[in-house]
Amino acid sequence: MRGSDYAELRAFAAVAEHGNFARAAARLGISASALSQTIRTLEERMGIRLLNRTTRSVAPSEAGQRLLARLLPALADLDQAVADVSALRDTPAGLLRINAPRVAIVHRLAPLIAPFHAAFPDIVMDIIVDDKLSDIVADRFDAGIRLGEMVEKDMVSVKLGGEMRLVVVASPEYIARHGIPDTPRDLRDHSCVVSRWPTDGSLYHWEFERGDEKLEAAVSGPLSTTDNDLMLRSVLDGVGIGYLFDYHVAEHLAAGRLISMLDEWTPPFPGFHLYYPSRRQMPPPLRAFVDFVARQRAA
Repeated sequence: MRGSDYAELRAFAAVAEHGNFARAAARLGISASALSQTIRTLEERMGIRLLNRTTRSVAPSEAGQRLLARLLPALADLDQAVADVSALRDTPAGLLRINAPRVAIVHRLAPLIAPFHAAFPDIVMDIIVDDKLSDIVADRFDAGIRLGEMVEKDMVSVKLGGEMRLVVVASPEYIARHGIPDTPRDLRDHSCVVSRWPTDGSLYHWEFERGDEKLEAAVSGPLSTTDNDLMLRSVLDGVGIGYLFDYHVAEHLAAGRLISMLDEWTPPFPGFHLYYPSRRQMPPPLRAFVDFVARQRAA
């Protein structure tokens, strides 16, 4: 059906319902003369009179009555379909697919799940653990989570939590045996537990910054891994020095199981961001989650 076909049929139904061109035109938001022309066009195209007109009334012809009998239920179905879709804006429901690295899910996303579900019980969250920074558009995700500096420039992003820090830590036992490095350059003389980028498997060069001075340390040691929990366990066991997120080691620092070092070289940096392709025509579950995150940050 062409758009003009739908408009003509809707106009015919309005005239038949109101029995008057002026009232039907007011309902449709057009002039009576334009409405009259629309009906004439419809009748000419169908080759049959649909409305009987007198100076005092308008009523469907026999053909018009037959058309109305089929047309009115169809228009009602269309109206209901539009209403059902529009209702999703007001009562979001459906599937929300999010792609995120494990550390972001555990420390940033997981605490939001229960309150979000309580607020929007009809939204089903499908959260995929992915440390390889997949393309959320190509893989048909609604949104992803990454460190702010890793979000593509063509994406819309929303902060998910506050700033973060990496902390250089070691166990008291390791420090008793090997001492504490005075500068990041001294790390070359120490055993380190090294992380690998899950994207390509390359070793992560530890990044440091103090004022205007920036440097990278290509550390080495007896263990390299992509798993943060294994790194932490190994550092606690004295295998070597680690470079881990502050919230991952806070409990162990407070208990004295780990000791931090080089703190003046590890300033905070932008943390995790929720990101998605566009603000236009966002799926209702995604819009609900984005707004929910914004409210959580403002609270």
